[in-house]
Amino acid sequence: MNLRDLEYVLAVTETGHFGQAAERCHVSQPTLSGQIKKLEEELGVLLFERGRGGARATEAGRAVAQQARLALRAAGEIRQIAQAAQDPFAGEFRLGLIPTVAPYLIPRFVARLRDALPELSVIYREDITERLVQDLEAGEIDAAILATPPESDALEAIPLYTEPFRLVFPDGHDLSSLAHLRMADVDRDDVLLLTEGHCFRDQALAICDTPARPASLRATSLETLINLVAQGQGVTLVPALAMGGLSDELGLQDRTLEDEGAARRINLTVRRSTSRRILAKRVAAIIRDGLPDTVSVAS
Repeated sequence: MNLRDLEYVLAVTETGHFGQAAERCHVSQPTLSGQIKKLEEELGVLLFERGRGGARATEAGRAVAQQARLALRAAGEIRQIAQAAQDPFAGEFRLGLIPTVAPYLIPRFVARLRDALPELSVIYREDITERLVQDLEAGEIDAAILATPPESDALEAIPLYTEPFRLVFPDGHDLSSLAHLRMADVDRDDVLLLTEGHCFRDQALAICDTPARPASLRATSLETLINLVAQGQGVTLVPALAMGGLSDELGLQDRTLEDEGAARRINLTVRRSTSRRILAKRVAAIIRDGLPDTVSVAS
């Protein structure tokens, strides 16, 4: 038994198909099938039920796949420890970002990161908070840029910045006449929010103190909300960093909210057990150095 065999078992378990698993592992199907057959003979148990529709893991197969996942994760950590010992700023760094941060923050630090750490290969993954946290805890990514504090003792946050929320509305809206703006001044039925699963939606709801917009609206990006506002469909909240990309042609105005808590803190979250702490702190410093004065940079 070797690590490659465990990769094959995990691939078949997750794809449910020998052919797809072979493609994922970059080997021929006969090679993969043959190795799994040898492993079954070595272990003395059937790992997969074969059929025309694909392959289904047996009870023993599911148990083996679970342990294979742990073993492969441990092997990856060992490689990272060795890499960090040789050069903490080289190798591969898998970075997750939430959708309400990624498109606005990435352009501000990618080139700087490449110039500062030329031996580092960064792999970016954009997803919602829940899945990024799961991937981080499972060792699928090395760090994640999140807008919520860690809920697990296994994770820790490196502060990046705090950004206020801006209320965005069309030109000529009644709100444009107000010098000081609070959510109490806003018609709750006019507020457009992201769909469930986005942490920014929950943060906006906490400020609005109001039920969500009817289910007919299922926006998954800030850009969609902004364009709906430009068409007179309502108003919305936008984090400060996202305001930089708004076009004057949209005919929008924005105001800072004076409500307490109308802001969010963005962190670089890592596992406490990570061997790449020095690298994570360096990445965080590079990100902070490229931030605009519309946000409060963490010290």
